[in-house]
Amino acid sequence: MTQAYIIIDMQNDFIDGSLGTPEAQAIVPHVEAKIVASKKDTDQETDLIFTQDTHDSDYLETQEGQKLPIANCIKDTRGWRICKQLLPYTLMAEIFEKPSFGCPALVEEVKDYDRLVLMGLCTDICVISNAILLKAHYPEKEIVVDSSCCAGSTPEAHDMALKIMQSCQIDIV
Repeated sequence: MTQAYIIIDMQNDFIDGSLGTPEAQAIVPHVEAKIVASKKDTDQETDLIFTQDTHDSDYLETQEGQKLPIANCIKDTRGWRICKQLLPYTLMAEIFEKPSFGCPALVEEVKDYDRLVLMGLCTDICVISNAILLKAHYPEKEIVVDSSCCAGSTPEAHDMALKIMQSCQIDIV
């Protein structure tokens, strides 16, 4: 079985920056531990794929910026960068910049994997968007969201998103 870990938007702005939360900060070591464990597992090869929310300096003028008027993930700023704890793992990964919640490029990238494990930020926005995008394209693939490696914009939004994904036949662990 082929497997990919899809690490969604583990960027400074979502962890300790303009949209950061204590819950986001708390999952960083869990995500790193999963990556490290996957590299030690000789029975199961796991590839890494990172997404990176990417906005231009005109973000506040976009539709998303009008609805969420907090500048975030502006390209080439500290907030846009993947957090330093996970940055070394990007050297052995594909990285996809995405201008919005979902990442259509993932659809083609993951076509040959049997199992997709999603983790990252925010559960109720980008994680759910990508999980449902992938489930819609690949209804027979095993798509898993690791809840211990995700955080939502609020704890309540995190829990609600997990329930919605589970109702869409995405496995929650």
